Amino acid sequence: MSTFLAVRQVRRPQGAPSADDFAVVTADLPALTDGQVLVENLYLSVDPYMRQLMDTDEAGLEGRAIGQVVESRSPRYPVGTTVFHRAGWATHAVVGAEDLRPVHQADGVPLSAYLGVLGGTGLTAFVGLTRIARLQPGEDLFVSAAAGGVGTAAGQIARLLGAGRIIGSAGSAAKVERLLELGFDAAFDHRAAPVGEQLAKAAPDGIDVYLDNVGGDHLAAAIDALRPHGRVAWSGAIAQYSSAPPAAPHNLADVMFKSLRVEGFLVREHLDARERFERFLVPHVRSGAVRAEETVVDGIGAVVEAFLGVLAGANTGKMLVRLHN
Repeated sequence: MSTFLAVRQVRRPQGAPSADDFAVVTADLPALTDGQVLVENLYLSVDPYMRQLMDTDEAGLEGRAIGQVVESRSPRYPVGTTVFHRAGWATHAVVGAEDLRPVHQADGVPLSAYLGVLGGTGLTAFVGLTRIARLQPGEDLFVSAAAGGVGTAAGQIARLLGAGRIIGSAGSAAKVERLLELGFDAAFDHRAAPVGEQLAKAAPDGIDVYLDNVGGDHLAAAIDALRPHGRVAWSGAIAQYSSAPPAAPHNLADVMFKSLRVEGFLVREHLDARERFERFLVPHVRSGAVRAEETVVDGIGAVVEAFLGVLAGANTGKMLVRLHN
């Protein structure tokens, strides 16, 4: 094989991205040098944060992927090794050994889970709950974008951590029903009525922790609902990725008056938590107690559709592109 297919960004979007901002191209595979491997990708990840990368000067977009080594000039990664990398949306990637991580697939766990509930998505939820918010048994939790990859992981992880009442917001009645099936105590459609009103109804006695994947009106609603000394773990702001940042929450002063703690975080700064996270969660995924919620589309040509879909909330759970059945 001398060529591969890749999705490339061809222009910088104004506002929400469209399919015209991308192209599927055929490119030549470079010859391997010492320390490099050729990976045939099996699954590609599409994530909301990639919208922010489209406004940078990077060539193309990074893309998390899991694949199999099909040619190697690295003794660390012989042919047949399953690996994780971030080399972009493509059928194949030439990657240096230093930019790879082996994937040790546990018996009874689907490989795709290592890009979802057992990947950076689930790790974001775990870090947000345990390191940032320091959720304690019995505490009440609100999760925004709860039907997405991070949200569905967070609700299930919070239950394992002994959380009290778990509440989620989602973008449709069907997603609300799915959250209840996953063990959320209450959920609401944020498009049906003002978020603040619905959260107050779902949590009349308030909440202790908010895992924020949205920002905007959800953050304002959470500040209203948080009890004194409540915590916000802020991992995403999908509401503003394609638009100007909204005005600061009208009730921002309550962060001071209620002694709240609001802390943003990037999961890449907490990769040292991965081993503990996998030890904690793998047995529950294997047993079926935690479900690997996924929306899967097939083929490199579906990448752009999947990416635009995840920005529009078309997915339930983690959005993935499968390149090989």
